[in-house]
Amino acid sequence: MNLRLKHWVQAIAVTGLLSIAAQAAIIPAGVQLHASQTLIRNNGSEPETLDPASAESVGANNIMRDLFEGLTATNEAGKVVPGVAESWKQTDNNTWIFKLRKNAKWSNGDAVTAEDFVYGIRRFVDPKTASPYASTYGIFLANGAEVVKGSKPPSDIGVKAIDAQTLEIKTPYPVSFLPELVSNTNLGPVHKASLEKAGAAWTKPGNLVSNGAFVLKEWQVNNRIVVEKNAKYWDATNVQLTKVTYLPIEDGNADVKLFESGENDWVYQLPPGTYDKYKAQYPKEIRNAPMLGLRYYSYQNQDPVFKDIRVRKALSMVIDRDILAQKVTADGQLPAYSVMVAGISGADVTPYEWSTWPMAKRVAEAKSLLEKAGIKPGTKFTFTYNTSEYHKKMAVFAASEWKTKLGLEIETESMEFKVLLKKRHDGAFQIARNGWVADYNDATTFLTLVRCDSDQNDNRNCNRAAEALIEQGSQSTDVAKRKKLLTQASKMIMDDYPMLPLLQYSTPRLVKAYVGGYSLLNALDRFRSKDLYIIKH
Repeated sequence: MNLRLKHWVQAIAVTGLLSIAAQAAIIPAGVQLHASQTLIRNNGSEPETLDPASAESVGANNIMRDLFEGLTATNEAGKVVPGVAESWKQTDNNTWIFKLRKNAKWSNGDAVTAEDFVYGIRRFVDPKTASPYASTYGIFLANGAEVVKGSKPPSDIGVKAIDAQTLEIKTPYPVSFLPELVSNTNLGPVHKASLEKAGAAWTKPGNLVSNGAFVLKEWQVNNRIVVEKNAKYWDATNVQLTKVTYLPIEDGNADVKLFESGENDWVYQLPPGTYDKYKAQYPKEIRNAPMLGLRYYSYQNQDPVFKDIRVRKALSMVIDRDILAQKVTADGQLPAYSVMVAGISGADVTPYEWSTWPMAKRVAEAKSLLEKAGIKPGTKFTFTYNTSEYHKKMAVFAASEWKTKLGLEIETESMEFKVLLKKRHDGAFQIARNGWVADYNDATTFLTLVRCDSDQNDNRNCNRAAEALIEQGSQSTDVAKRKKLLTQASKMIMDDYPMLPLLQYSTPRLVKAYVGGYSLLNALDRFRSKDLYIIKH
């Protein structure tokens, strides 16, 4: 582990079981604030929802962290800090107690109570809600797996209000990272009365009652989402920004043009191959750092062709990740050959043995695999991705690799991100662009992509022997033993080639020099607007 990697891994570790001083934007000595505290940032795509129970995309959750606050939160440096809970403690291996602050309010002035968390979490895991994240987080709550499957009622979930300011959470086995896990707003509170009053329209401007540092002011679909400072928020005095506008621009070149014209303060992601150019052009505004995230392609493992492991393995072997990272994206990302990424806690990265072979040897082996599988040159596959110059260039590269090295024909189809999400979940694809940014720093966040009963497993693969190892590791309080078992399980699953890992994310973007509070230690790429401010310029 190099020094820089060690630094940012430590920055996102769970920082303790008791309370940590809560802080909003920290203004360095001598820094003067601008008279107008407004921020415009591109969010990369139109959010699929603003319902915390159903949000799954990075874009939706960026906004969700402004509108809602969970028991805990992660600050600009990726550290776990108090949210609605001002303190917490683990009373035994499977029990946690969270003490809620008495001055936490909903945007309508109602008090935020432990019952609001109970209601929100029960709704989240209820099969009727059909949350795509229910199994992802539900497995860490007592009875959660059974509730998500529908074999137990939501009332059996291991969450209980002891009193108005005390919440008890039971886990099915030791979950040491629970304080980090509950920073995700899927496990946060919901204002029951306003939801029941507005029904399906409860997340619309004017209807949404939220408890975060900001409230929803405007939502113009495919145009912008505007949030404004929440005067009822418990820490409103220390929140500097008064308004944040989120743009849904998917085209990276259009994103940069808005930045250059002054209509955007925060580029979501630079177009592939442009990092060096913009680094030289805007040295004071370039931002880039490694992330706990994985770019990968999903195979539809139930597709007649992709049921054959030889096909899945062959396609993975011939993609030259080094060229992809250095020549195509060219923005500091690292080649990936595992579902795990560098810096993740709880498991080791175990790359494929062939990743060090000369490409000629890899191609020869891949051709042999396809021949044995009965796949002839000229065979056509369909590749699905969301509209973006970035993803298009990666797709063109992959298609070229498969064409020139294996003789395969690739038909591509592009669509809006929310449409791609549905197609992936429905299994209506052969190969699809995918990606994952860790929700917390533990190996289980990446295992959710390949576990048998996970809603986030778009590949539809299943290895029950590996599941047994994961279960055994989860039950263990021996950190070393748990890590060994989860490493073994992840390797066993990846040896089935359920998906095609490509690159470990970095965050190449442009951010105006006057945007204060931006940290390069944030390996989860989570930035709450309450931690940001605009410097006088």
